[in-house]
Amino acid sequence: MVGGWVVPRLWPDATVACLGGGPSLTRTDVDRLRGRVRVIAVNDAWRLAPWADVLYGCDWRWWLKHGGVPGFKGIKVSLSNSRGHLDDFPEIRLLENTGVEGLEVRRGGLRTGRNGGYQAINLAVHLGARRILLLGYDMKAGDDGRTHWFGDHADWPTRPNIFATAMLPHFAGLAAALRGAGIETINCAPETALTVFPTLDVETALGQCL
Repeated sequence: MVGGWVVPRLWPDATVACLGGGPSLTRTDVDRLRGRVRVIAVNDAWRLAPWADVLYGCDWRWWLKHGGVPGFKGIKVSLSNSRGHLDDFPEIRLLENTGVEGLEVRRGGLRTGRNGGYQAINLAVHLGARRILLLGYDMKAGDDGRTHWFGDHADWPTRPNIFATAMLPHFAGLAAALRGAGIETINCAPETALTVFPTLDVETALGQCL
């Protein structure tokens, strides 16, 4: 496990898609990204994009449950909160938790926003993103009650009210910081509760990529 990692600026001025776990995430939309943009998958979203560039998971329990995700061959990243729990997986790079609000500009840390999707956006910035597309960022349960595209985590179910109470309040500050840094962020999730970013469907957003 690599502690004290400093994220290299691997993708200067790139378009980066962050894949959250919301119920709107589909294989069809994910497949549209392949070969067109860089991709960061959050937690189980990697199952729809095993070819993604980066797999991000902030919860050591998730990494342990999946044995460090040996099937994923890209860069693996977690938070320093996981230090000591993931010693058997030396390939997982660790970034410092530098607080909840805003955008961390020091490339050795992340602001958390109390959710992995927020952290993946900060990671995309470190990697050099100039434009960020969000897929699966519903930030609410679907009409059928599902909180994730695959259903829910059996071992630690997501409370539907957690989106509004613990996650959504932090995105306004992140959105302002991204605008201030000149980074365009587009939410491609339909009927999303995350309204601080402009919305477009995936194909239209991809069509605007340089």
